[in-house]
Order: sequence, then C-alpha cells, then structure tokens
Amino acid sequence: MTTANREATIRNDWTREEVRALHDLPLLPLVDKARAVHLQFHAENEVQLCTLLSVKTGGCPEDCAYCPQSSKHDTGVDAERMLDVDQVLASARRAKEIGSTRFCMGAAWREVKDGPAFDRVLDMVRGVKALEMEACVTLGMLSEGQAQKLKEAGLDAYNHNLDTGKSHYKSIISTRVYEDRLTTLKNVRKAGITVCCGGIIGMGESIDDRCDLLATLANLDPQPESVPVNALVAVAGTPLEHLPKVDPFELVRAIAVARILMPKSKVRLSAGREGMTREAQMLCLMAGANSIFFGEKLLTTPNPDADDDLALLRDAGLKPAPFEGAPLGGSCGAPKAEPHAHA
Repeated sequence: MTTANREATIRNDWTREEVRALHDLPLLPLVDKARAVHLQFHAENEVQLCTLLSVKTGGCPEDCAYCPQSSKHDTGVDAERMLDVDQVLASARRAKEIGSTRFCMGAAWREVKDGPAFDRVLDMVRGVKALEMEACVTLGMLSEGQAQKLKEAGLDAYNHNLDTGKSHYKSIISTRVYEDRLTTLKNVRKAGITVCCGGIIGMGESIDDRCDLLATLANLDPQPESVPVNALVAVAGTPLEHLPKVDPFELVRAIAVARILMPKSKVRLSAGREGMTREAQMLCLMAGANSIFFGEKLLTTPNPDADDDLALLRDAGLKPAPFEGAPLGGSCGAPKAEPHAHA
C-alpha cells in the first residue's frame, strides 16, 4: 500500500453512530477487519514492550473515582516522597535489560508546577534518553511553556488520557472538566511532543459512552500516536471498588475498534491484563494491540510477570519490537492514563 493511500484512510470525522456500528459487529468479523487494518500499517509479529514507573506516588488532590492514588480515597496508598533521579534511572536500566524500549514515568500530580520537582523530572527525561530508550511522562495538566521544557529535555511522548466519553466524565471526576484534558493535549502538540491518550473501560459507562470516547480520540487531528486501552482495575477504597471485572471480549472489542479508527497509532494493551488468560491476551493482540506494559507493576497495581509475558510472546511466535528512536530527543511512538493504576 502506498504512503498516499495510507494517509487517505485516516479520518477525523467519525460519528458515534459509525463507531457504534463497528463496535456491534459480530466479534470475529470485527477482529478480522481490525487485523486487516493492522497488517497495512504495522509489523505483523512485533509487540513494543513498555515499562511504567511511579516516580511520585499518592497524595493526588484529584478525585478520579478509579484511582488509588487520590487523597480523597482511603485505599492504603500513602503519599510518598518523589524518587531521586538515580533511582529512576536504575529502574530504567533494568527495564531496558529485560527488553523494554519505552520508559514512562508517572507523578501523582493534578498539574505540573515549575520548581525543583519539575526540574527533577526534566533530569529524569534526559537520563532515560541517554540510555537510548523512548521517554514518556504523565504528570497531569501542563502549560505550553512546561511542554516546551519537556520537549527540550528530549521527551518523546506525554500521556494524558481522556478516560471516558465526555457525557460520562462528570460521573468519574469532579475536580476538572473534559476541556482541561483537551487543552493539555493541545499544549503537548504545540511543543512537538507525541501524544499518548486513551481511556478506561468498565467504569459503569454505557456502550455509547465508550463509543464517544473512541470517536473523540480518533477525531483528534493528528490522531494520538499511542492509544492505551485499559480495563478497570477496581481497587478497594475507591468509589468504583464494587464494579464487576471487565469481560475480556469487551476489551477485545474496544481494541479492535481503536485499531480500525486509528490505523497508524500504537494501541496499547494496558491495565487489566493481570488475571486475563493467555488466550484472551492473544485475542487482544490479534485485534490490533501492538504494545503492552511490561514489568511487575503499573504504578500501584499488579501486572503480569515479565517472564510470563516473554513466554507468551515466544510461544505465539511474536517478538519484542526494536528501539526506533533517536537517543537524545526527536519524537518516537508513545504509553499510560494519568497518575494512577491505568496506563
């Protein structure tokens, strides 16, 4: 397929009705359609491995209903001091040694504030780039000037999830509005940093809410380079603790639709893999996911063991994707949701 034809297939005018029609296809035809799109734009047997580290855990003033790091919820996650740069870079080295090419650092902040803590994050970014890894951060809201500083430090991607559809958003978060998230994404784009933006399914939303989220992501222009698809990890002490576990087929459907709507994006199988069968994870990869979070923890929640993940890829004939970025800056692909368990 030519580059021109590939570009012609990218749309930014999806309606919820169109997305719902895709979502409601029988599962196997939906997966077939998504797989065909995936093979046009991505290597058939490669999966990018990403590692996510919480560099500042707990004490977040936001009230996100899913998040164990919110100071509004009693989840047993205490506010901790920010990690030192050396600690973070030691974790990044370990991640690289086991196969990760992307390292994401999350801080439980509502927004970035200029000062020593932000300067330390900039040093972390520089250090990760010196290791020849993609560098991503998720720090909450940020201004144009702060985004520019991150770009100058070499940041490849900024994660800032929309979480859910606009109409359902106010049921999940009251400490900010949907437009705040969109403004941060615009600031990231203006600085020339790639966007990592996805959401979480299983938070009590309707299927239409889910389709609204996917349409909103696809209609961003340009589309996010990275789209994390999370299944809710219901944490005791959060308002969503009693919600049922997401059916794996629902996750497969969300991934397949994301792949069809956003052909060039990396679709990241993110939170919620812990406890999924190998077969369910493979179906997600078949449906268009081509990246996973890799390592024992996603910020504060469990993740499958790295050895298990490598065995899964090996047994399926898949291989870790190679590092593609420039070591000191430049823009690479993109992972995670905000400072919480969901990438």
